[in-house]
Parts: sequence; structure tokens; C-alpha cells
Amino acid sequence: MRNLDIGALRSLVAIADTRTVTKAAQQHHLTQSAVSMQVKRLEQTFNTKLLHREGRGVVLTATGQQLVSYARRLLALNDETWSRLTSGDFEGELTLGVPIDVVHPHVPHVLRRMRDDYPRVKLNLVTSMTLALKRQWRAGEIDVILTTEKRASRGGATLTKTEHHWLGAVDGQAARQRPLPLAIVNQCAQRQDAIDTLDKAGVPWEFVVDTDSDETVNAIVAADLAVTPITGPCLVSGCEVLPHGLLPTLPDIKINLYAASQRNSDLVEKLVDCLRSEFLRTRETRRTLPRAG
Repeated sequence: MRNLDIGALRSLVAIADTRTVTKAAQQHHLTQSAVSMQVKRLEQTFNTKLLHREGRGVVLTATGQQLVSYARRLLALNDETWSRLTSGDFEGELTLGVPIDVVHPHVPHVLRRMRDDYPRVKLNLVTSMTLALKRQWRAGEIDVILTTEKRASRGGATLTKTEHHWLGAVDGQAARQRPLPLAIVNQCAQRQDAIDTLDKAGVPWEFVVDTDSDETVNAIVAADLAVTPITGPCLVSGCEVLPHGLLPTLPDIKINLYAASQRNSDLVEKLVDCLRSEFLRTRETRRTLPRAG
């Protein structure tokens, strides 16, 4: 029986994710030649090519793709085993607060990882508006929060930035009406940004709803009675991100992190590390995606 080289498999997965040997080596703090030798040993083990060059990068062969699929499962089990048998038995309770429009796609991955790595930690999730979350965090009611703001305020750090779009009904006409009908939750941190953007562009507008409920806003927009600003992916049934140029471009929004410095410090540090690595992983993946055309 042959034993697979976990380190080599980890490098191969990194190559699959980054599409270059150089970036894979940097990711695991190895030299490029060391990673190349790992791949060569795997190719010798299976007596087949796993990679071939394409432009400035590399792509997996059919066998390489199959091996990466197995490798991801092997690495997940390896890392779970290592984590369970070497990490301390963290116990306790944490509360994470997140605006509803940035829950996906990052937060489910973070919750799953925290559950797998620290099964004896109870992790609560609170979804609310950025302004409300910051009030609860300052009051000590929430351990860690993510926010959507133009800039981080005192005590916060920026994880990434995300595009800010207009959302309307599928094939709707509300965006062409003047004054422009708006539906924005009262406590939304981007409410003033949207107003300032329209005013600067000379677009007349009016609010058509007074509410603190995201669901109410979503219903109004889906009914083609208004438009609303949105960060993150569109997950609202019957709605779509409006084409660029139909309305004035909204400023980019930063996703910021605020963490309690005193209570549950060890657990908070673990959650913060998990959030940082998740957003970094997503950002790096986006950078390496091939561009259309």
C-alpha cells in the first residue's frame, strides 16, 4: 500500500485554487521549486501528468482534477483530526452580529468552521442594521460584529470592500420614474449615501415606505413600487441588480469588523481569525478567477 503525501496534496489544492505554482508556494510559505517537486512526486506516484501550462498559469489535467477532489476531502479530515486532538477544549458562548445583506456567502462557512473546530462553544447569530449592531456592541451585548460602512470608526478594522448596487423588480419600471420611488430601512447605514448620490446627480426622489423591516422593503421593491440600495448578492425573489448606468453609481461599501477586547478574549480571537481567513480566502479566489472573454 502506498501512503499519500498530505503536504503535496495541500500544495496541489493550492495550485488548483490559485492557478499558479508561485502563488501556491507563497500561500504555504514554500519555494516554487519545492512545490514543483511535490507535484512531480505525485505524478510519479500515479504515473500520469497532473498539470499542464496555459499562458502564464497552469491548469489541471482530468486526472489532476479527480485527485484534487479526493484531496480536498482528505485534507478536511486531516485538519479536523489535527484540530480536535491538539487544540484546547474551548468552552463558552459567543454572539456574532451581522447585517442581513452580508450574511451570504461568508457567514455560513464561518459558523460551520467554528462548530467543527470548537464544538463546545455555543455561537449565537444576530442579524440587524449596522447602526443597531454598533450600539449593541458598544453596550457589551455582542462580542463581534460585522458592519457595512464607508469607513471603519474607532475600534473597527476593514476586512474588504464590496460593491453597492441598486436593486429593483425583475423587468421593473420603478427606476425610470421621477421622482424616483425609494424604499430604504430607517436604520440603514447606507440611507444617507443613497440620498447624497441622487442629490448630487440631480435625480429627484421620494420615500414610499417608512419601516424598520427589511422584509417590507423587499416586498415593496419586488412589487415594482420602489428601488433600494443593496450590498452583497441579490437573494430577494422577484428582484435583480439594476444595470449599470440606469441610476447614479453608488459608492463602494467597506465590510468592517469590531471585536470585544475584554470578555471571552480567547474565544473572540478564534472567531476573529476565522472571519479574517474566510474573507481573505474569498478575496484571493476572486482575484484568480479567469476573466470572461
